[in-house]
Amino acid sequence: MTTPSTLGAPETFELGRGIAKLVAGWIVLPLFFLATGGSLTWWQAWVYCAVLLVPMTIFVVYMIRHDPQFLVRRSKMREKERAQRSIQVWGAIVLVAALILPGLDHRFGWSSPPLAVQVAAMILAFLSYLGILRVFLENRWAGRTVETFADQRVISTGPYSIVRHPMYTGVLVLYLATPVALGSWWAALPVIALIPFFALRIRNEEDIQTAFFANPRTIGQPWGPFEARFSGRCLQPERELASHARERRR
Repeated sequence: MTTPSTLGAPETFELGRGIAKLVAGWIVLPLFFLATGGSLTWWQAWVYCAVLLVPMTIFVVYMIRHDPQFLVRRSKMREKERAQRSIQVWGAIVLVAALILPGLDHRFGWSSPPLAVQVAAMILAFLSYLGILRVFLENRWAGRTVETFADQRVISTGPYSIVRHPMYTGVLVLYLATPVALGSWWAALPVIALIPFFALRIRNEEDIQTAFFANPRTIGQPWGPFEARFSGRCLQPERELASHARERRR
């Protein structure tokens, strides 16, 4: 673990830039919803801002004190892999459309999910975002970009003992809940269109991770055979990973 005082100048700059993005988020996100929805009475948008920004701020303050290096990694946006850059660009376009549509839907009254459904979706969005932050606490190598690190390890505890890709699971649930939480059925269409981008990103990431962890010249983690054993499955039991690691050492 690192502390702010042990960071180098470039890392300190990246950390500062990440904090600046958080501050900007408190300004830009509400203004974005005000511009698209055109109304201060759009209460779903303001609750949604709180659902994201309050836990995010608490988490960032905690990580600044306990693991600022994680925030440095999360501040990096440019993908090194060409395939990931393409996925990132097209996925971002679809995501922006998914965020613009709820405001237009509110402004012009295209659709209106029942209030109970909107509240349930808001709660689901909140819980899924807390789940994402829980993944970050468990996996300090979870950056925004797909890459590997010299001291990286296979994580098989916490959420990873239950779900193969808990971060992507949480993000997908958050995205699917967001349109309804904001009071729109129509905005769910571009979110559904994001699912293939998730699949492509996960497949490419697993290829990169498999090559890294299966290479005995790196750290010799049992990722390659383990990945093959659980190919196509969502569950990733920790005990089976530990068992396979013991078999590998024999």
